[in-house]
Amino acid sequence: MWCVAMVFMLFWEPGLQQFPRPCATRQALLAKECCPPWDGDGSACGASSGRGFCRDVVVPDAPDGTQYPFRGVDDRERWPLVFYNRTCQCMGNFMGFSCADCKFGYYGVNCLERRESLRRNVFHLTRTERMQLVSYLNLAKQTPSSDYVVATGTYREMENGSNPTFANVSVYDIFVWMHYYVSRDTLLGGAGNVWVDVDFAHWAPGFLPWHRVYLLQWEREIRKITGDDSFSIPFWDWRDARGCDVCTDQLMGEQNPRDPTLLSPVFVFENSLCSQAQDYNARGVLCDARAEGPLRRNPGNHDHSRVPRLPTSAEVAFTLSLANYDTGAMDRTANMSFRNTMEGFGDPQTGLGSSTRMGMHAALHIFMNGSMSSVQGSANDPIFLLHHSFVDSLYEEWLRRHRPNPSQYPTSNAPIGHNGEYHMVPFLPLHTNREYFITSKELGYEYSRLLATNQLLSDSLRPYMEDLHAMWPWLLLASLCGAVAALGVPAAAVYIKRRVPAWPRLRKRLFLSPTFRETQPLLKRDKENKLRGYTAAM
Repeated sequence: MWCVAMVFMLFWEPGLQQFPRPCATRQALLAKECCPPWDGDGSACGASSGRGFCRDVVVPDAPDGTQYPFRGVDDRERWPLVFYNRTCQCMGNFMGFSCADCKFGYYGVNCLERRESLRRNVFHLTRTERMQLVSYLNLAKQTPSSDYVVATGTYREMENGSNPTFANVSVYDIFVWMHYYVSRDTLLGGAGNVWVDVDFAHWAPGFLPWHRVYLLQWEREIRKITGDDSFSIPFWDWRDARGCDVCTDQLMGEQNPRDPTLLSPVFVFENSLCSQAQDYNARGVLCDARAEGPLRRNPGNHDHSRVPRLPTSAEVAFTLSLANYDTGAMDRTANMSFRNTMEGFGDPQTGLGSSTRMGMHAALHIFMNGSMSSVQGSANDPIFLLHHSFVDSLYEEWLRRHRPNPSQYPTSNAPIGHNGEYHMVPFLPLHTNREYFITSKELGYEYSRLLATNQLLSDSLRPYMEDLHAMWPWLLLASLCGAVAALGVPAAAVYIKRRVPAWPRLRKRLFLSPTFRETQPLLKRDKENKLRGYTAAM
């Protein structure tokens, strides 16, 4: 592995943010243009083949909410204009920072093949699929990202692009860093000078669409490094769970017997990053993307006054019944808001915002009591993927039940980063929040829990069918042996009877005249004609 990393570093070119490598050169940053050539024809954005064109980025001027009172102090404002004002805008079913990829749900050289993938309950995976899931995650953790790098300084610290500071990380850690960067506090300059009431992917309407794109991009990267186009992120249905059902060495790792806050040595996932938010704020810096020690998790040993238990089926049902996607100020105070209750800041029994107890999505993060409990560092734990896959399935169930028109997604006055036409931070290629206020069917994937009853039953039986399939050769062998024995014993008896002259006398001696005769009963009766106990009889 070290030699692969050395070769990678020799041919690696500077990059920035969760930015495409071809756009991460000093020249591209100073020109503020991210329009890489498509390898298929060598033209920018594949323009010669009609895949896309290099165009100006249009950022709407719709007003944001009052939660964030600054302008021009955070690189994420009016994304991505601080870094680029021209990017590839792809045509038809093409997508990607150079229009080299297909839109979600489309495949093939020309992106004309439509397919639908299925996200399954993690406990309905076969043994082979469970092993594959863990091995794919480990591969992503060990494989340097060939497409993206991450920033370790603000644009101002980079001298407006003239002196970029960056770090190379693995495919897995690109997504850890993305989640950190989108939710980090705003640095106002100097140690400890930060604005904490800001998050470009949480606490507001964009929470569910942002994480939907995040999971789709995750799946795409796993498919690229493994060559497995059938891979889908499974979900953990945590309704009514009494503990961490996925915390086993066959899935997400058991607790370490020597230190319950660590994972079992059998589970090879280790080394987290961007998990020390308070330290970064105290120093007034960004995460430097260096390893920060092992992944931590101690499920159930959390603050029970904030989360008394994991969400119940009744609480999930109540949340899904809320008809309004978001309400009021569209933040953590929103009442009777599906988004706010689903995120965990609305009471899952009353729908009232600003709840002192965390519910739904937030409840599980706190319950895990470790890396998962920090918003900025939570994506270090692979349980994050299973958890958010289930949250996304609930979002999908709500969309199908209430069928909101995309125009119902707020256009203005949402907290910064969450208006409908705002480009999601820090994605390149660009995505807007409103684009993903649609059903998963339009994005090429489905959830097994939303299938018809007969299909769901069939899917839940898959692991058992694999076990039976693996056992049938042995069952067949046992049946054959039994058949041979059943036919062989009578045949042998007939053969002996015919071939051995003394067989009748031998048979009589062996079976009809016992050598040992019972001379007394096993249990005698005493004088009072009562049975004696087993001890007395012995």
